[in-house]
Amino acid sequence: RHWAGSGDVATEQVWFDIRDKVGATDFLGYGTVRAEGQVMALVVDGKTADKATAGQQVAVIANQTPFYGESGGQVGDAGGMFTAAGCEVEVADTQKKLGDLFVHLGRVTKGTLSVGDAVDLSVDSERRDAVRANHSATHLLHEALRRRLGKHVTQKGSLVAPDRLRFDISQPRAVNREDIVAVEAEVNARVREDAEVVTRLMTPDEAMAEGAMALFGEKYGETVRVVGMGREGNRFYSTELCGGTHVGRTGEIGSFRIIGEGAVAAGVRRIEAVTGAGAVEHQQRQEALLAEAASALKATPADLPGRIAALVEERRRQEREIADLRRALATGGGAGTAPPVKQVEGIDFSGRVLEGVPAKDLKPMADDIKTSLGSGVVALVAVNDGKASLVVGVTDDLTARLDAVALVRAGAAAVGGKGGGGRPDMAQAGGPEGGKAGDALAAIEAALAG
Repeated sequence: RHWAGSGDVATEQVWFDIRDKVGATDFLGYGTVRAEGQVMALVVDGKTADKATAGQQVAVIANQTPFYGESGGQVGDAGGMFTAAGCEVEVADTQKKLGDLFVHLGRVTKGTLSVGDAVDLSVDSERRDAVRANHSATHLLHEALRRRLGKHVTQKGSLVAPDRLRFDISQPRAVNREDIVAVEAEVNARVREDAEVVTRLMTPDEAMAEGAMALFGEKYGETVRVVGMGREGNRFYSTELCGGTHVGRTGEIGSFRIIGEGAVAAGVRRIEAVTGAGAVEHQQRQEALLAEAASALKATPADLPGRIAALVEERRRQEREIADLRRALATGGGAGTAPPVKQVEGIDFSGRVLEGVPAKDLKPMADDIKTSLGSGVVALVAVNDGKASLVVGVTDDLTARLDAVALVRAGAAAVGGKGGGGRPDMAQAGGPEGGKAGDALAAIEAALAG
């Protein structure tokens, strides 16, 4: 939705000037997606212009329009403008400036558009229908969340686009899977109800008296639009103040599917969802992934949970066995040879460089070697992806004289690391220069001798 200079201060001043000259735009889009209008002003390259020719980006202001201008979280309409002389403008977006000036942003694709021209304005109805469905779904979602999670839930922001909806709510913790399933089922039940969506004009006080919810960040005038949908006796299931476009009946939403939930700020959660064809496409993608996974494991979809659980447990068992084998090799168990032990200032010292051993396995290995030493110091340096991980262990009888933290820091410095931490009997550190692992052992030995 490129519009050259639309955010410039100079360009923003243009809208004030145009508003003073031509007045507000009459919005017709609640009742139609096609209308006739007259071009009242054009903006090209951030400045007012008398005309725009083929290939130029242009902002068009008409006296009236069926195009919805982006506001309240709902994206602006797209579509086209046409003149009797054959000019065509492809409208990529519609913005609402100064509250009531509708600005059509697009490109002249054919002919020349001039101020004063009569134009046919045609909204992309398929796109509009998708946006309407998503917008109405946010109202049902809002009410379903409040009923499921509590009245503390209020809207903190939203995005209503043709392909998805995003809804931010006040909620101190994650919405769990059980609640998501329940909310999704509740919304779909209201969709299947196919109740009429009713829009009424009221004063703000009258709307509040009927239980309408005012939305986050919205400013309301003397008259407000109140949108009600779903029936519960003589009341609506959902009642909200809203200036957006909506479906005529809830059944037009088609279906509703929550596809994401997460945190966006402290105390604010974001729900992402799709409706109608988008929900069907999401379901089809999920089923394709399920079929692919089942094929890979040579199982039916129904058997997948059990097969996956068995594979995860087998993986864990193998990882435990591999860790045990690594420890046995490092400590000289099994068919391996015992790690070398040397005397340094009368203290037994065992140091070893280990290629490809995970850093998390070093401490258990050091504990085993300490046990086999009885009294002494062990230093292990693991090299993975060119980086070094170090662990130094000191047997309890020597901790009054030696500090594992000081020794590991000496080794870390040799491999480009800084610091290191732990206890007098066990400490760890790391460094980016795994190729100097041998130097780290030498540095630890030197510190021990020093």
